[in-house]
Amino acid sequence: MKQSLNIVLFIFFIGSLSAQQANLQVNQSRLEDRIFDLAEFGLQENGETERVAFSDADIDARNWVIKTLKGFGMEVKVDAAGNIIGTRKGTDATKKPIAFGSHIDRVPNGGNYDGCVGSMAALEVIETLNENNIKTNHPLEVIVFPNEEGGVMGSRAMAGNLGRSALGVVNSTGYSMGEGIMRIGGDTTKLKEAKREKGSLAAFLELHIEQGGKLEKENLDIGIVEGIVGLNWWDVVFTGFANHAGTTPMDARQDALLAAAKYIVAVNEITNSFEGTQVGTVGRIKAEPGAPNVIPGKVTASLEIRDLSSEVIQKVYHAIKQKTEEIAEASNVSVEFLPLDTTAEPALTDTSIQKEIESSAKSLGLSYQYMPSGAGHDTQDISRFAPVGMIFVPSKEGISHSPKEFTSAEDMANGANVLLKTVLALDKKLD
Repeated sequence: MKQSLNIVLFIFFIGSLSAQQANLQVNQSRLEDRIFDLAEFGLQENGETERVAFSDADIDARNWVIKTLKGFGMEVKVDAAGNIIGTRKGTDATKKPIAFGSHIDRVPNGGNYDGCVGSMAALEVIETLNENNIKTNHPLEVIVFPNEEGGVMGSRAMAGNLGRSALGVVNSTGYSMGEGIMRIGGDTTKLKEAKREKGSLAAFLELHIEQGGKLEKENLDIGIVEGIVGLNWWDVVFTGFANHAGTTPMDARQDALLAAAKYIVAVNEITNSFEGTQVGTVGRIKAEPGAPNVIPGKVTASLEIRDLSSEVIQKVYHAIKQKTEEIAEASNVSVEFLPLDTTAEPALTDTSIQKEIESSAKSLGLSYQYMPSGAGHDTQDISRFAPVGMIFVPSKEGISHSPKEFTSAEDMANGANVLLKTVLALDKKLD
């Protein structure tokens, strides 16, 4: 009789726990407050926030995140690349961690939501679990990656892809990546220790604003990311001959800028000539010597190509390169394509995690859409060693990387609730 009673009580306890988890919700007001609290770090007189990686504001914000994580009872460390990793113990020490997070650094003159929503939602998930006394089988890791905007530095290091040459890249603070790592508590002499081995995480999830207008246009709550586009960058250098603009006849010129202008038009035409959603962009150009009365002798222009397929990127690149070489020859200048160390391979998200995100959205009564990410994210590098998933929430008018960037408190909470439910679902299903 006593044994039967114990079984009944156990079943009742399990049923109550399942009901509790099914009704679990994050605190929307608290989540929005944290977004505003984070925006205080680097707040300017004009009411906007500047918090580029390695700045004093970035360091202060990181310290605030570390203090918050420790306040949740988590074990916190900063690895050799500057990644902040907070660990909440699980009930089964043999299980691999389920990780989630994003970044808090910003582009110059950026907004309060890019990366920050995912990071603050990660904190909210942990606090919600704590205040409801819910323990997970797997350990949980909150990861806040450093310098995402300046080259996904922390996640590249975790994947073992942060080359020594990248450490010399200087951002708008005037600090190089190497100097920045040391400033934020990392150690460039031990970068290899930041690398995570394949299979070391059970899963990784990132909540992020869409940075586009698709969800808002379709009046949808959640984007389930199928994959993150790869991107390749090149410097395209045209070399002609600088000469007097008044005395050199038009038919005797070696005008590097004229060739570069034709190249820019060709990039647009060729990229559009392929079927698919690939994009090609020239976003930077520098003419030398840069005087109105001198024919430009050297021009350096950029080239960026993005797509979910590395093969498509290469096809578009080779077509652009061939056409540009023809332009250069006809213009009596030379051209060189110099690949830059900012390449990111396309990354597909895990289909089983996609389905769990979908189930979570459905259980919350939220509308959703499967979609690619046209922007790069830390998830892209984490996918090299762990199964990953990404959750998008709407960006007002598709604006991002701008002080006008905005995501409503309700949309942030919707994403955080999907994140919470997906973490709990994966905790039950993953080994």
